[in-house]
Amino acid sequence: MSKRLIGLLVITGIFLICLILAAIFNIKIVLFFTTALFLALLGYYSLLTLAGLYNRLKGRQIPELDHYPGVDILIPAHNEGVVIKDTIEAMIALRYPGDLQIYVLNDNSSDETGDIVGDFADTFKNVHHIQVPPGEPKGKSRVLNYGLSISTNKYYCVYDADNQPDSEALVKLVATAEENEKSAGAVGYVRTINEKKNWLTRMISIEFQVFQLLMQSGRWQLFKTGSLTGTNMLVKRSVIEELGGYDPYAIAEDAELTLRITRAGYYLPVVPDSITWEQEPETLGVYLKQRTRWLQGNLYIVEKTLTEPGYFKGKLLVHSIHQLLVYVIFWLFLIISYVWFALGILNIFYIEYTYPLLFIWYLAYIVYTTQLFAAQATQRTFTPLNVFISVIMYFTYAQLFSYLFVRSLILYVKAKKNRQVIGWDKTERFKSKD
Repeated sequence: MSKRLIGLLVITGIFLICLILAAIFNIKIVLFFTTALFLALLGYYSLLTLAGLYNRLKGRQIPELDHYPGVDILIPAHNEGVVIKDTIEAMIALRYPGDLQIYVLNDNSSDETGDIVGDFADTFKNVHHIQVPPGEPKGKSRVLNYGLSISTNKYYCVYDADNQPDSEALVKLVATAEENEKSAGAVGYVRTINEKKNWLTRMISIEFQVFQLLMQSGRWQLFKTGSLTGTNMLVKRSVIEELGGYDPYAIAEDAELTLRITRAGYYLPVVPDSITWEQEPETLGVYLKQRTRWLQGNLYIVEKTLTEPGYFKGKLLVHSIHQLLVYVIFWLFLIISYVWFALGILNIFYIEYTYPLLFIWYLAYIVYTTQLFAAQATQRTFTPLNVFISVIMYFTYAQLFSYLFVRSLILYVKAKKNRQVIGWDKTERFKSKD
């Protein structure tokens, strides 16, 4: 087992032991400590919401450039025959005044992906079908590193193989990135193309509107720091070369690269008006597999944050605290609340401080639901069904996080213990209906 993992487990274990000891000797200490920390957490996210609303409502004018530098679009693709045709057609339709090269990085597909991409490459001179050599570890990071090795333009922009960006999405990213020489690139917004498929896709879409747009805009407004989104993201080639490329062992390659870019002193401006449309999981099974991969990737980042120096300095402090809030502190709060609830139901452990606890629970629900409504207000996505779904999301969709975290943590620890590389689990695509 790695030293970093041992450090993470020790820190978590010490925290839990302290809470248990405090509970044994004085329950008031536990209540005061957890209440204060949880209220601070709610306050922070409320502040981000307000800042995000301000940023979205004030808007900004995208500048026009005298010269638009060359851009290479990199599209990692593994068995994407169901969606790749629509994706390439959207890339061809991009309106960009500068040199634009489209590289479809075919990662050993066994379906019709190669044939479809090959037809486009034969027809359009700026579409390139690239066969990525087999290698380890498998996953998006290795494929992107190969794509960088065979492309040459000043910028590269990553799109997932199920994406359909708006025609002006790329030019808005480049124009924003060129405003400041300390910009490492720019970050766009991801919307859900199959939002109306079922309740699950609607919940995912609303979640993205809050945490990927409103919170992202809030962090940029307050701290001038953004986070790469994995798709619809522009990066300077000189920056990625300076940082040594992608970490091939990072499953959440976008979040990991964000930390290194920020630590190097670069900016990642957020461009909410640069929009790509992405397909999201339509079944619970596909959703659970996708989010397990995401969580394992973020656990890898948490491990690095806690065990390597330099992650709590300057603007990087914002990202590091965010990782710990979401993937350590918030999860511990959930576990404590579940344990208290279970012990109370079994009449083993009863807490007399009913009203303060109820107030905190109500406050958490109100803050969460208000964020959902605020995001929909800025995007004009209010419908009667979306309002109803927002009301019940706290009790349904949001509660899946605990299961996903425990599942991901077990798999992560097991892989580390056995010295196994955590495998890349590709998200299943669905055939779109015209």
